[in-house]
Amino acid sequence: MTATGAHQDATGMTPSGRWWWGRRRSAVLDIGLAAVSSLECGMEGVAFADQAGLPVPVGVLFGLVVGAVLLVRRRWPMAVVLVSIAVTPAEMGFLMGIVGLYTLAASEVPRRITAALAGMSTVAVFVVTVVRVRQDVAQADAGQPDFDPSGWYVPVMAVFLTLGLNAPPVLFGLYIGARRRLMESLRERADSLEQELSLLADRAEQRAQWARQEERTRIAREMHDVVAHRVSLMVVHAAALQAVALKDPQKAVKNAALVGDMGRQALTELREMLGVLREGAVAAVPSAGSPVSAVPLAAVGRAAAAAAEAASEDGPCLDALEELVEQSRQAGAVVELTVLGEVRAYAAEVERTAYRVVQEALTNVHKHAAGAKVVVRLAHREAEVAMQVENGPSDAEAADALLPSGGNGLVGMRERVTRLGGVFVSGPTDGGGFRVSAVLPVGERAA
Repeated sequence: MTATGAHQDATGMTPSGRWWWGRRRSAVLDIGLAAVSSLECGMEGVAFADQAGLPVPVGVLFGLVVGAVLLVRRRWPMAVVLVSIAVTPAEMGFLMGIVGLYTLAASEVPRRITAALAGMSTVAVFVVTVVRVRQDVAQADAGQPDFDPSGWYVPVMAVFLTLGLNAPPVLFGLYIGARRRLMESLRERADSLEQELSLLADRAEQRAQWARQEERTRIAREMHDVVAHRVSLMVVHAAALQAVALKDPQKAVKNAALVGDMGRQALTELREMLGVLREGAVAAVPSAGSPVSAVPLAAVGRAAAAAAEAASEDGPCLDALEELVEQSRQAGAVVELTVLGEVRAYAAEVERTAYRVVQEALTNVHKHAAGAKVVVRLAHREAEVAMQVENGPSDAEAADALLPSGGNGLVGMRERVTRLGGVFVSGPTDGGGFRVSAVLPVGERAA
């Protein structure tokens, strides 16, 4: 049972030095106290030898051995206190008793054991003190016949001397032990808080990385939706222009005008998107005279949210679906648009997602099913809006525009739909075509 905790230094480390001492000065202190205690007990051993009828060297050697027990006070404080109680009748080991009680009270020994040993020590000191005071009073009576103390003198003096010897070391040891345990608890709490802060910082960094990756994905999806469809139609019209340039100059001029219009539309949408992103970045960047740490994280989040909201409001909606279908028709595709249910307005993000799904599906038709017949269905329901783009097999006689494909169209559509809590399904049909279907919740479900 270890003991006092006095060997623990300010850092709260466990003993790592030689034997049970954690620091060199602790060993020096204990050795010094043991030497002083041995010297005291050796001197008191002379009187003990006279009273016990023993040779003086035996009494001195006994005192030296008893006093040296104080050397192990940090490792076995109960043993030190028990030895001091045992030698109390011999009237030796006062320093050992005081230091032993302090060490015991300041140690991690259970309080009931500390109270029991302190009580035994107090009783032993009280009995020896009563006997010694009675002897002194008897000698005073013999030398001074006029000295007549009343019956209260002996017990009062015995109680006073006993409490003066035992109470201070016990109380001071209890205070030091409580203070040491409080400091250890505070250190443990500080270490725990430091670990929690480190975990929170790691999680915050992970969330920041996830947010950056999500933003990059969103920007890539927007750029793909804006550029891929327009450029695909431009390539289709350019191929048609090349085919009819010499045979039908008027149709070639019409196709050239369509290519120009689509290029301007693509540039306009790109300019709007880049403008929104630039405004969000400017709102998040601090001024030249302010430190970077002065910009709160909440401000950056609000700026990003505002940019996303602005992008959603400025994006296309379902009202432009007829124009989108018409552009594909002008590119030579046979597209049929069917609208079911009562037409009504939805949230900007819902309309934008529905428009992008149809747009990307038509782009895929131009890429992979040139000359195929396409049917676009839009259904307005009570709590959702559904869209479906289905094309038949490609026409073997139609010229392939040789448009490249990165394989991200279906992935982007699925991400858009699932982010709003919708359902996205795509796959080939039995007739050799391809079908893309999506259902988006509106109202409370979308929120």
